[in-house]
Amino acid sequence: MDTSPSFAPPATRKPALVTGPMLRRAALDAVGKLNPRRLVRNPVIFVTEVVSVLVSLLALRAATLGQPWSFQAAIALWLWLTVLFATFAEAVAEGRGRAQAESLRRARTETQAKLLLRADDRSLWQPRAATELRAGDLVLVEAGDLIPSDGEVVQGIASVNEAAVTGESAPVIRESGGDRSAVTGGTLVVSDWLVVRITAAAGHTFLDRMIALVEGAARQKTPNEIALDILLAGMTIIFLIAVATLVGLASWNGEPPSVPVLAALLVTLIPTTIGGLLSAIGIAGMDRLVRFNVLATSGRAVEAAGDVDVLLLDKTGTITLGNRQAAGFIPLPGVSERELAEAAVLASLGDETPEGRSILAFARDRHGIATPALPEGARVVPFTAQTRISGLDLPDGAFRKGAVDSLARALGLEAPAALREATDRIARQGATPLAVARDGRLLGAIELKDIVKGGMRARFEALRRMGIRTVMVTGDNRLTAAAIAAEAGVDDFIAEATPEDKLGYIRRAQAEGRLVAMAGDGTNDAPALAQADVGLAMQTGTQAAREAGNMVDLDSDPTKLIEVVEIGKQLLITRGALTTFSIANDVAKYFAILPAIFVASYPELGALNVMRLASPESAILSAVIFNALVIVALVPLALRGVGYAPMGAAALLRRNLLVYGLGGIVAPFLGIKAIDLLLQLLGLA
Repeated sequence: MDTSPSFAPPATRKPALVTGPMLRRAALDAVGKLNPRRLVRNPVIFVTEVVSVLVSLLALRAATLGQPWSFQAAIALWLWLTVLFATFAEAVAEGRGRAQAESLRRARTETQAKLLLRADDRSLWQPRAATELRAGDLVLVEAGDLIPSDGEVVQGIASVNEAAVTGESAPVIRESGGDRSAVTGGTLVVSDWLVVRITAAAGHTFLDRMIALVEGAARQKTPNEIALDILLAGMTIIFLIAVATLVGLASWNGEPPSVPVLAALLVTLIPTTIGGLLSAIGIAGMDRLVRFNVLATSGRAVEAAGDVDVLLLDKTGTITLGNRQAAGFIPLPGVSERELAEAAVLASLGDETPEGRSILAFARDRHGIATPALPEGARVVPFTAQTRISGLDLPDGAFRKGAVDSLARALGLEAPAALREATDRIARQGATPLAVARDGRLLGAIELKDIVKGGMRARFEALRRMGIRTVMVTGDNRLTAAAIAAEAGVDDFIAEATPEDKLGYIRRAQAEGRLVAMAGDGTNDAPALAQADVGLAMQTGTQAAREAGNMVDLDSDPTKLIEVVEIGKQLLITRGALTTFSIANDVAKYFAILPAIFVASYPELGALNVMRLASPESAILSAVIFNALVIVALVPLALRGVGYAPMGAAALLRRNLLVYGLGGIVAPFLGIKAIDLLLQLLGLA
């Protein structure tokens, strides 16, 4: 029985946003991040740190000379807190990833492997440390053994508990052949046995890569982050020049403002809010994916998911449950059903796929045909995506099964009308027909049934509301593909698709300026997964598929790409919303600080003090305090992300401008005034 995880939409996991130990660790890390060599990568916060150092030195100098220094010290303190809150936001985001990595690291248990000395003899093995295994080694794992490293099953079938990696307690089936042959180091064999060919050396396993990515060690800035960094650096330079010119303007008609006051003006005007939260937003986006049991190999993939407008889904194992089962033998006139069944059994003897095994089981149950051993001198003809035929050559005959058109073409025959009628009827019912031949003579067809997963139509409707076009890709004939596509509710389908067809479709869509996402699990999906802008590979899939994709779903639910797209869109929306909020903040700060600086020289500017702040010192200090505290206030939003609902781009823009644009203007007026009142209450204004 297949005990693979359910394909129902995954429940949203809502663990605590942060914990006490996480906050304590983040506070220590935030201090370490004050190192200028690390902070220089964030130009806005680096400038704030430089200004903080300057104001601190001036306050210290004033104190040593016996001059008034408390106001300068207060500004210096809050400037330092601004820098510290910015590094704290990044440290909290990294701390959430570190906690996830610790749970993964616990799954990486040191174990002894059973290294096979001969590939054909399971009794000959010797113990070998898992860390000493090399790619290509064959190991035996039996019930109760931990799989020592990543690999491909080459013999056997077993139940494997992958809870250490996926969190899913139900064991899954792993077997040789097909698309469920990949196994992950650290998972437990529950029953039976497997012979595994190691594909990854110690330190380079899937689990090792997961830990490095989740901890952020392998995270690089995405193109959008780099572009926004350049924009923020440009704005910082512009405000720096603007503040410097105020010295000459004020000197022309009175005393120029002091350096601490100019420093306060500069820091409150440059986009410190988004500068302090930008890194945390990117880290949190990847962290949200991990909490959905999806691992992205780069932030670029997460961002690309937010812009996807074409989604290719493999039919078998993605839209349908996979593991098609034989459900009927339909012989041609003049051929008995038993004769067809016997030929189908011989054609399937060398077929290690679940479909091939189901034919043997169906023939045994329906006609009592025992599965014979592979005869001496038999030559297995393996299935390939190009030929779409498999079979067996014996001294007394050649047996073939495969797609009707492919088999007829290979035999140089025209498919008879009776076979066409039978296969068309099977295909219209959404099943898959396979033709069977013996010694170049067509005998009939096998009906293979597949079932569309529950809830697929609703899931595709959600994608449609996001503006994403869904395309089902299958090797089945057009009639079968059309029936499955209609039942599932996809927008389009590609029938009788080869790996080259999938790759060609993706390249054509990309040439039209579209971003394409692809979900798949088989080796034949690997080229398309590598070409796609977002390639979601299944954890249960082959090693080739997992290496080719830039995301891996640990739950092996291909429809989870909907959540991936939502998280990608949420990442982009969060970054845009907080950037809008940060820039809109400046409006209130103009009304707070500029009158305070110039009211002595230009009394008319007192009219701009619309908040009726108590004094110039209180106005400046209130603006600086608000500028620091707003970073802390927005950390939960940066970590959790702005809520996303499927809607058009125009409606989304209107909503965000109203909430974060207007909110960014109004909130500082209220916040600065509240801080001013508090300073008056404390007698500090």
